[in-house]
Amino acid sequence: MSKKPLNKAQLAADEQLIEQFMDALWMEHGLSKHTLSAYQTDLKGLAKWAASGHGGGLLSLDKIHLQSYLAHRITQGIKARSTARMLSTLRRFYQYQIRENRLSEDPSALLESPKLGVPLPKTMSEREVEALLEAPDLSDPLGLRDRAMLELLYATGLRVSELVNLEITDISLAQGVLRVVGKGDKERMVPMGEEAASWIRNYVKNARGDILGQHVSNSLFVTRRGSAMTRQMFWVIIKRHAKTAGIRESLSPHVLRHAFATHLLNHGADLRVVQMLLGHSDLSTTQIYTHIAKERLKELHAQHHPRG
Repeated sequence: MSKKPLNKAQLAADEQLIEQFMDALWMEHGLSKHTLSAYQTDLKGLAKWAASGHGGGLLSLDKIHLQSYLAHRITQGIKARSTARMLSTLRRFYQYQIRENRLSEDPSALLESPKLGVPLPKTMSEREVEALLEAPDLSDPLGLRDRAMLELLYATGLRVSELVNLEITDISLAQGVLRVVGKGDKERMVPMGEEAASWIRNYVKNARGDILGQHVSNSLFVTRRGSAMTRQMFWVIIKRHAKTAGIRESLSPHVLRHAFATHLLNHGADLRVVQMLLGHSDLSTTQIYTHIAKERLKELHAQHHPRG
């Protein structure tokens, strides 16, 4: 775009409007300094562009002007997520101006938000999972419990809430299956595999009683206080074992669920089978894992193919 002379008087007037809007936002919504600063930066950028011969001032811009400015931002390499935030800023700004009777119509009302890609959930490589599973100290009953929990979580893809809510009666070691009550009180049967079943058997036989001591509990995974494991406590355990395993990236218990699904698909599992195992009511929820699997295949191709 050709450079045009900056209308400094118009820019100063618009910056005063922006300051008033910022004060109103802070008073009405108590937004953080970071959010207010982002809004202010967005609006000042638009005001400077407008005062450079592209529509005059903020109150004289129409939909075409705003579309032109957003297109200009895209040519500058601004990402879709930043553009979506810009649109949110504009809508708030112009709605405020209407309330203050400075405008009768909102020029940003009919602008369409850019489509944002669905963020892919974090997952782990198979090597990282192995390192995590091997991190607990098996000479300690609590370490054996942690190993059994990690093995079961990775083998079944349970939600963490489902894992910690398991009771002794929910598990059949002879058949190698779990009865799980998931979201919406929906019940499903989940196979656990021989490896996980072996660790659960070991934990129940050699560690659970020692951990409980004199306490009695129906929960499968217990603490020394006789209570069931909690999500918060398991999160702390995951972080501790990840540090031991040398995994630097921050892990949450949900990452093992993502790894379960991704690794199944990487090894050829049918998407509908993974949907059933995860307890997803809608196949579209499961399909995000196909994107992760595809990304991994692209990485492998680029790394190992002679023309990658």
